[in-house]
Amino acid sequence: MTLVAAPAVARRRLRTRLPFTLILGGGIIALSVLVAVFPGLLAPYDPTAFDYVALLQGPSLAHFFGTDNFGRDVLSRVIHAYTIDMQIAVFATLFPFVFGTIVGALVGYAGGWVNALFGRVVDAVITFPFLVLVIAIVAVLGPGLINMYIAVSVVGWVFYARLVATEVQVQKRLDYADSGRAMGYRPMRIIFRHLLPNAITPALVYWMTDMALAILLGSSLGYLGLGAQPPIAEWGVQIADGKNFMTTAWWISVFPGAAIVLTGLGFSLVGDGLAELLRTKK
Repeated sequence: MTLVAAPAVARRRLRTRLPFTLILGGGIIALSVLVAVFPGLLAPYDPTAFDYVALLQGPSLAHFFGTDNFGRDVLSRVIHAYTIDMQIAVFATLFPFVFGTIVGALVGYAGGWVNALFGRVVDAVITFPFLVLVIAIVAVLGPGLINMYIAVSVVGWVFYARLVATEVQVQKRLDYADSGRAMGYRPMRIIFRHLLPNAITPALVYWMTDMALAILLGSSLGYLGLGAQPPIAEWGVQIADGKNFMTTAWWISVFPGAAIVLTGLGFSLVGDGLAELLRTKK
C-alpha cells in the first residue's frame, strides 16, 4: 500500500514545484521592492546633495558607484531611483490591466457587432507604434510622471482587452458556461464569477512582462525629458545626465542602465515562471 502511494505523492509534489524562473524573478523583484520602500536606510548619501569637491570621481571606497558631474553619489541616486521606477512599473500598468480586463471580458461575452467594433478600435491603436503614441500624448499634456501614466493608460488597456476578449470567447463556448445560462444566471455573474477567472491567465502573464516594459518606457521618457523631471533620481534621467561623459565618466550612465536591465529581467522571469506554472496546472 505504501509502496504504491509514495510515487503518486512524489508526482504531485513535482507537479506543484515552483519553476526556477519564478523563484529567481520573484527574488529579484522582492529585493527591488525592499530597496524601493527603504531607500533612505540603504543609500549612503543624500541623492540630491551637490559636492563640488567630488566632481566626476570614479568608483571608490568612498563612492562605490562614483559621482556625477555635480558631485552627487551615483549609488545613492540609483537606490532612490528604485522608488520612482517601481512606482512607474505599477502605476503605468495597473489601470490598463484592470480596465482592459473588464472591457475585454464584456466584449468577449457580447460578441457580434460589439466585438467587431472593438476590433476596429484595436486596429486603429496598433496601427501606430506604442511608443510614438505615448510620446505624442505626453508632448500634448506636458512632461511629468502623471501625464505619462495618463498616456500609457489611454493606449495600453487595448492590449489587455484583446487578450481577455479572445480567451472569454473560447471559455463561453464550453459546457460550464452553457450550464450557467441554463440555470438562469445573469450575464454579469457568468462573466465575472465563472468565465473571467478561467480567462485571465494570459493577461496576468502579460502584466508581468508589461511592468518590465513600463520601466523601459519610463526610463526612455526620462531620458527624453518627458518623464520624471530633475532633480528627481530616476534611471532614465541619470542616463541622460551621463550621456556627455561616457568616455570620461562611464559610471554615471552604466550603473543606472544595469539597474534597468536587472529589474526588467526580474519581471520578465516572473512572467515566464508564472506562465509555466499555470500551464502545468492545466
